[in-house]
Amino acid sequence: MLRIVLAFCILLLGACSSPEPSRDRVGKGGKVYGGVFNTNETEEIQGFFPHTLSQSASHRIAAQLFEGLVKFDQSDLSLVPALAESWTLDQTATEYTFVLRKDVHFHDDPCFPDGVGRAFAASDVVECFTALCSYGEMNQMFWLFQDRVLGADAHYAATSKGGKGPGVKGIEALDEHTLRITLTQAWPGFLQVLGHQGCWIYPQELVQKYSEDAKWHPVGTGPFRLKSFSVGKVMIMEREPNYWGRDSLGDQLPFLDGLKVTFDPDKNKELGEFEKGHLSAVYELPVERTDILEKGGSFQVQSIPGSSVQFYGLNMNVPPFNDPLVRRAFTMAIDRRLLVDSVLKGLAVPADHGVVPPGFDAYPYDKVPSTKYDPIAARALLAEAGFADGKGMPPVHLQVNNDGFGYVRVAGAVQSMLEKNLGVPVVSSVLPRDQHYGNVEMGKAQFWREGWVADHPDPENFLALFYGKNVPLDPSQPSYLNSTRYRNATFDSLYSAAIRNGYQVERMRLLAEAEAQLMQDAVVIPLYHERAVRLLQPWVRDMPINGMEYRDMRAVWFDPEARKK
Repeated sequence: MLRIVLAFCILLLGACSSPEPSRDRVGKGGKVYGGVFNTNETEEIQGFFPHTLSQSASHRIAAQLFEGLVKFDQSDLSLVPALAESWTLDQTATEYTFVLRKDVHFHDDPCFPDGVGRAFAASDVVECFTALCSYGEMNQMFWLFQDRVLGADAHYAATSKGGKGPGVKGIEALDEHTLRITLTQAWPGFLQVLGHQGCWIYPQELVQKYSEDAKWHPVGTGPFRLKSFSVGKVMIMEREPNYWGRDSLGDQLPFLDGLKVTFDPDKNKELGEFEKGHLSAVYELPVERTDILEKGGSFQVQSIPGSSVQFYGLNMNVPPFNDPLVRRAFTMAIDRRLLVDSVLKGLAVPADHGVVPPGFDAYPYDKVPSTKYDPIAARALLAEAGFADGKGMPPVHLQVNNDGFGYVRVAGAVQSMLEKNLGVPVVSSVLPRDQHYGNVEMGKAQFWREGWVADHPDPENFLALFYGKNVPLDPSQPSYLNSTRYRNATFDSLYSAAIRNGYQVERMRLLAEAEAQLMQDAVVIPLYHERAVRLLQPWVRDMPINGMEYRDMRAVWFDPEARKK
């Protein structure tokens, strides 16, 4: 414990000019304990509460603090046990019985009467999952259990009317360490849903003490716990000394003493700090600095096709995008290959078949119409809509945020393409993230940039963005997931049938047909799928990359020999 305290004393004094030295304790497999992993996030963080956590940067941090019944393996995104050590499925494939770990405690926090984290139990899962099925400002994740868990829809409907709700029939604690979840019908992807951040477990004392401020006071069961946090400046997490996890040789996890995250929006400055050795890793390079990959160096380069999509949304409720001919014209007037090769320097692939990224072996991509670049056909469609050469077209405002890889440069290129190929004047505006998404979620944006990184690796996760049930009935309320507010009876029927189908091939076919309907309606313009690129310092070990940029820092360690070199 003295070593941990010493490490954080050094951090809090601001000594970050070199990586924190490793401790001298060595595990059975030769892995060295100690050190502080330093990273930076350029996004303005919105909080860490599981039921409102939709931000990639927040997810990367909160994944070290919270856990669910299962989690994704960092190397291949397969599912592995977490708070549930095992589970069984009955003959109907609708009833899951989970055996929970008996050696898990919540982190110490003032939300507990004595400030000491209590033992985790099945009742905690019931309470968290019931909250997941309850209407409220602190829950944006009901869609995870919607139509799937027995009684979830009825409970949500009752709470949306101001009632307490009957509880969720399909979520039961059989005893202190046994949980049963019953589905409405068989669904093979349910365990993947349980790996989603919306299913991470927190103590009810957290909400009782902090209310809506719980998003700034993360208390979970993860390998690290919150030490200090200055919003917008720096966050420090320390090793949880009583963490339940062990590696294959029996060494207690985590190996690192702690994690330090700074929040500086300047991507070029972030890369500069990495080059000086002040940061342990950097993810998502600035477009103007992709040359660093060609120069090489002592750092490690990791790259993999990303499980993500970047697209432009179109507001179907306002002119000119209430006309499908105009929407299709805009879709065909954008040269995605030029965006990828010239603007993004090859660090992406064109979105040639809708919003679902490549890489899902069972998904029939050929059933989704290709998004072709054809400026001649685009001009003809615009003329058919009554706007030949852009004449008479209402003003078009393209809105983007300024804190992501190439967003502003891509917007500039798209603006030029639309003006050249369609004769349409486009005004671009670059907004801070909060303002940008505030406009989008409230339906105030006309034409905007949006992106999605998989929460769990399945095509259904991307198409949930367009499911009609994920639009609030009250149009004055924000629409967090389905920001286009797209409702189409054919799409909804196919998507709903897919999430109820227990046969993988048939499920994938239904999802692809739903996506084909989405592309026919042209409510979004798929642009590209980014490549995930990450740089690591040479002494960082056991931190494999994956397409979701999902991070599990509990097994990461620092190699002192590589540090010396």
